[in-house]
Amino acid sequence: MTFALSRPRTALAFAVALALAGCALAPPKLRHPALRDDVPLAGIGHTAAGWPAADWWRGYGDRQLDELMATALRQSPDLAQAQSRVNTADQSVKLAAAQAGLSINGSAQVARQRISEHGLMPPKLLGFTWYNQADLGVQFQYDFDWWGKKRAAIESALDQAHAAEAQRAAAALTIQNAVADTYFGWLADEARLALARQSLDVQQRLLRIAELRVKQGVDLPDSVQEARSRIAGVEQAQTALESSARIRKVALAALLGVSPAQLPPLSPRPLPSVRSGLPASARLDLIARRPDIAASRWQVEAALRQTDEARAQFFPDISISAMAGLSSTNQAAPALFGGGGGSGSLGNLFSPSSRVFGLTPALHLPIFEGGRLKAAYGFSRAQLDDAVAQYNATVFHAAREVASQALSAERLATTRAQQQQQVGADEHLYANARARLRQGVRDARESLAARAQLLQQEDQAIALHAQALSTDLALIDALGGGYRMPADASAAATPLPSKTANRSPSP
Repeated sequence: MTFALSRPRTALAFAVALALAGCALAPPKLRHPALRDDVPLAGIGHTAAGWPAADWWRGYGDRQLDELMATALRQSPDLAQAQSRVNTADQSVKLAAAQAGLSINGSAQVARQRISEHGLMPPKLLGFTWYNQADLGVQFQYDFDWWGKKRAAIESALDQAHAAEAQRAAAALTIQNAVADTYFGWLADEARLALARQSLDVQQRLLRIAELRVKQGVDLPDSVQEARSRIAGVEQAQTALESSARIRKVALAALLGVSPAQLPPLSPRPLPSVRSGLPASARLDLIARRPDIAASRWQVEAALRQTDEARAQFFPDISISAMAGLSSTNQAAPALFGGGGGSGSLGNLFSPSSRVFGLTPALHLPIFEGGRLKAAYGFSRAQLDDAVAQYNATVFHAAREVASQALSAERLATTRAQQQQQVGADEHLYANARARLRQGVRDARESLAARAQLLQQEDQAIALHAQALSTDLALIDALGGGYRMPADASAAATPLPSKTANRSPSP
């Protein structure tokens, strides 16, 4: 219901009465929901490792990886999609801000109309049948945001924009992690392929020795079949590794948003060292360093602002509008704008006597909405509860992910140490076998068998190294990958159980 009030005292009294009535019907203002300010990481051994840097992949010292990352961050279609959501959110902020405050509109119109001869004012009485109507004016309107409805809408849009930016950072981290993991997997495949070729050479030499001994009647023919079976196993493993390396390069091209032919040239090189570690402050600082947690937190802030906006709908809206312009109605003349300003022209539109002014204060108060306001407020409350639940779930998921990757890194470090001991032992056995071969004590079969065993252990060591790197990348991802909530954003999103987020005045 809208009232245009002309008497100031009556208008003021009526507005106060209706405002008090609205205050009585509106739900109470919500306090900020209780949110965790740490993550449950009890029982996890902390190390002295620091937090990942924003360009954490440079710590591996691989220029090929740096080039792949630069291309992925520049051309990845997934990242472009996430950036488009950020741009959409920014435009939503501008739209919400544009709907608040003063609005000014101009209008100009000229109409030519014939009067009905059977109407209330017939042409015989007026003395003319056609007339021209010209209007030129400016309209002003201002809505008083006393209850913070528009301010809450703007702040909600801002929070959504912050959430979209955090989600873009999460998407970038996912792409970075996938690029590094796929690239290290390719390096591991290439390193294992080199070992497989050496192993195939060893097995082929053993086959030639077996064939010679069978031909001389020293060994049974089964020894040749055993040697050929081992060669087939090595060749099968080599084929699998070659296929895996090709697939990883295709996956890299897809992550970079290019065709496999456009992929930068890659050359095999040793796998980098693993830098696994959990910061001592992970329990307290993880919330500010995980982009998905930051996005969930901003969603809570946006949902809280939406409840403020829905609550403000219960209160009266007060606006004031004004207009100023020129208006003229004249008997139609042969020419629309004749000279001389005669009675048959519209030249008097710009005369001082054609001025028009208007001032209209207005009050809008919802009286009967069929439960729409309560339903809208209940819906906003449900969205807030859902945002809080999603935030809590994100925090616990982050804690579980960090703990899982940290424990996996510790287990792999122990397994790799044991594997290195096995490699060292096999290297010692191989060295002894070669020494006996040089002394003529044993034939080449012993040293070749020791070499094959050493190559197998080295292959397992590389596989464990690649697995440790993958776990290292997963831990970097779990720690936020160098993301840091901006200082202004962190200040806006830090109200916890001891604080409230009443950014708009409560009536």
